[in-house]
Amino acid sequence: MMAKKYKIGYTAGVFDLFHVGHLNLIERCKEMCDYLIIGVCDDDYVRNIKKKEPVIEENDRVRILNALKAVDEAVLVNYEITDDKMLALERFKFDVLFSGDDWKGSERYLKTEEQFSKVGVAIEYLPYTKGVSTTEIKKTITQ
Repeated sequence: MMAKKYKIGYTAGVFDLFHVGHLNLIERCKEMCDYLIIGVCDDDYVRNIKKKEPVIEENDRVRILNALKAVDEAVLVNYEITDDKMLALERFKFDVLFSGDDWKGSERYLKTEEQFSKVGVAIEYLPYTKGVSTTEIKKTITQ
């Protein structure tokens, strides 16, 4: 088996109404690392930051992710750990952070790239799956 590019990978998200876009992201992450940790944003984060009501309760979202073979560990994370990637790094000791490519070049991620470069941690930006999102699924259901 070929060695993977990274040992420990980390990504975070809400993962509400789990769909194929989520699965594609997780599988892409796992292709690049030996051990994949998923931070699942807690219900408070979804309500207060995303300004949305989660459909699936936080502990159930963690359980769904932990059932996937591509996920080595799914853990509930709060606002602080979601917002400050250095706190996430301290807690999870990863060598790569996976993020959606819509964050690339943002002020928040330019700062994170600078912080990570000092400690030898990479960021891999991954494309979103076109045409599928939790927001779109909710719209379809409520039509």
